[in-house]
Amino acid sequence: MRTFEQSDAMKRLPDQFFAKLGAEVGRLVAEGKDVIHLGQGSPDLPPADDVIEALQKGAENPVNHKYAPFKGFAYFREAVAEFYKEEYDVDIDPDKEVALMFGSKIGLFEISQCMLNSGDTVLLPNPGYPDYLSGVALANAKHEFVPLYEKNGFLPAYDQLSKDVLDRAKMMFLNYPNNPTTGVATKEFFDETVDVAKKHDICVVHDFAYGAIGFDGVKQPSFLSSEGAKDIGIELYTLSKTYNMAGWRVAFAVGNESVIGMLNELQNHLFTSLFGAIQEAGTKALTTKSTYVEELVDVYERRRDVLVESLREIGWHVEGPKGTFFAWLPVPEGYTSDEFTQLLLEKAHVAVASGRGFGTLGEGYVRFGLLDSEERLREAAERIGKLGIFKKE
Repeated sequence: MRTFEQSDAMKRLPDQFFAKLGAEVGRLVAEGKDVIHLGQGSPDLPPADDVIEALQKGAENPVNHKYAPFKGFAYFREAVAEFYKEEYDVDIDPDKEVALMFGSKIGLFEISQCMLNSGDTVLLPNPGYPDYLSGVALANAKHEFVPLYEKNGFLPAYDQLSKDVLDRAKMMFLNYPNNPTTGVATKEFFDETVDVAKKHDICVVHDFAYGAIGFDGVKQPSFLSSEGAKDIGIELYTLSKTYNMAGWRVAFAVGNESVIGMLNELQNHLFTSLFGAIQEAGTKALTTKSTYVEELVDVYERRRDVLVESLREIGWHVEGPKGTFFAWLPVPEGYTSDEFTQLLLEKAHVAVASGRGFGTLGEGYVRFGLLDSEERLREAAERIGKLGIFKKE
């Protein structure tokens, strides 16, 4: 069979980090091993019952068997605007400032195709979500990494970036609460970001995937809550994490009218819009006044506490995250991130993500997902303890 050559654009794509991790876990599972998989970010709990019922009812609606309007149904875009006003006191025009998407992952990819020309410069966080780089690579753009250090709360220190880099940057990706570091941002930081972006003419793309998941009573502000943020950027919000709808592939971008217009125009050429029943379910999730999200955050906070307590009991001195459903933990002395990750997988059958997969500054860390029961998280810690790496005090 003839093998056809990839395009230059395909050759520029980086390796898919999570696909490789999943394959390694699948190999052990196929061998009959009981793997506690804490390496990926797929929620393990179901959506609310009324959201599922809305999908089922919507599937019976004849209107939804036809193509949806290109920009999506007005009721869903209006629900997005209502949600942002209710949650963050941000005014959103549902007709001009909302783009519906098949999950925020595709939106993060599309924004590079919309805005970047060959040779343009983008600022990417290091460590950061690996797929930010994918869209940039396909657009044949250049990137500069913005370091995120623990001493700074994993926030960029803009005064440490050179004027040349800031002047060349056309776009910047941010993500708070942060994956993988679990760092959280303040309104003051977003205010500073707006000032920097305006001064250097940078479009800010804020990935707000974990916006609802904050612990110890802390609520993460929206980037768009800062004055002038809509002038220079957009925010992407997914229903995957807040409402456990990861497999449903539903998200939206809000903010700067010109950028939202680009996203909608590109999507007009790629596809029409989300299945109408999913739009009905998404509307139900965003507009129903219930305790579902608060109860979900409580679940993750209890899991965090169990994991941290259990790891400390085996002698691994770690701090708990302030947001997201991850824990970003230091690797014990004598191991690289990859070596430690492989040891946990092969010897303890506990799968975590190597910090190195998120960038050079992820070296020295591993990422745990709080995405299994308290019992399994406790068991994961016990398995790790049996390796004899850590010493109990």
